[in-house]
Amino acid sequence: MSRKTGQIIARGDSRWLVRVYLGRDRETGKRAYHNRTIYGSLRHAQAYLTRRLHERDLSRGVAGLQISVDEFLDHWLKTAVKPKVRGKTYSGYAAMLRRYIRPAIGTRMLASLSPLEIHAAYQAMIDRKLSARTIRYAHSVLRAAIRQAIRWQLLLADPTQGVQLPSPQCREMSVLTTDQARTFLKSASLSPHGCLFAVALTTGMRPSEYLGLCWRDIDWDRGTVSIVRTIHKHEGQWIFADTKRARSRRIVKLQTRVLELLRRLRSRADKAEICASAFPDLIFTTGHGEPIHEEYLVKKHFTPLLRKAALPNIRLYDLRHTSATLALTVGVAPKVVSEQLGHASAAFTLDTYSHVLPHMQDEAAAEMEAALMNGLSL
Repeated sequence: MSRKTGQIIARGDSRWLVRVYLGRDRETGKRAYHNRTIYGSLRHAQAYLTRRLHERDLSRGVAGLQISVDEFLDHWLKTAVKPKVRGKTYSGYAAMLRRYIRPAIGTRMLASLSPLEIHAAYQAMIDRKLSARTIRYAHSVLRAAIRQAIRWQLLLADPTQGVQLPSPQCREMSVLTTDQARTFLKSASLSPHGCLFAVALTTGMRPSEYLGLCWRDIDWDRGTVSIVRTIHKHEGQWIFADTKRARSRRIVKLQTRVLELLRRLRSRADKAEICASAFPDLIFTTGHGEPIHEEYLVKKHFTPLLRKAALPNIRLYDLRHTSATLALTVGVAPKVVSEQLGHASAAFTLDTYSHVLPHMQDEAAAEMEAALMNGLSL
């Protein structure tokens, strides 16, 4: 068979190497091939070669051999990702590619990208001591891009397929104990954002949710708050968006103490005439009436507060985990906790906070024994 069309090379009994000519690599000028080992009869190898040649012919006229990985990723992000996902998700994809994928393989021609080169990119991440979670996330983003390239007929095969990834690590959840949570709230009361931290710890909201709360979301008579939006900064602009999922839209009961803190905050905001800012209805703002950036909140207020109170160095998001853990520990029904957190199901909540289950089972067993065995002699 013609060298420029394809080859079938015998590699042993019932084993064949199929090679499909893809053209010349614009960067190196060398011929590029798709190679695959086929096990079985020669007829199987011929059928595979015919199918791949047909796919290659369909993709001719689409400049798959003339674009680099960087050029393709730019096009993919602009046309396939940005119109379909939230701004925060888009920024996360772009940042992951910019930090870890583009420096390693960005200049390579898309059509000649090999699994070995992708593996080398991941190995470089491992050598930098990056977590398995980060590497697996980078892989999922790149794989999504490559699969779109195949759908666009820019590639014949998926070079991410078969690349080995580090095993996912089960990271122990960091939460505050009841005493530590009490200390946190006491210390937070002296912070300019004490009300914010109280809302975060007692409601279990995500940071993007409580930072996007507006005064109109509070039902003062019922003592509840409606969670209907998130806020994040994208390309220098503050963006209000829908919650993470439809189930995340929910109504949460506020504790009496937290409701009083919110009343005081509203009174101070009215006196300071912050309503004249561009975000007059936003509950938690900077001194200038601007939305609070999560990174700024952590660096300037949250981390120093933990340090001053001699508390563990947890993440801001761990206040959500602490809220859920404390609620389950004191006996709040998992279904109620799930609804408060905006989880997809109570089963997901129990799976996420399985570390609480042994304690709950001990208490349940003790209560059942007290109810059933009271007055019985064995």
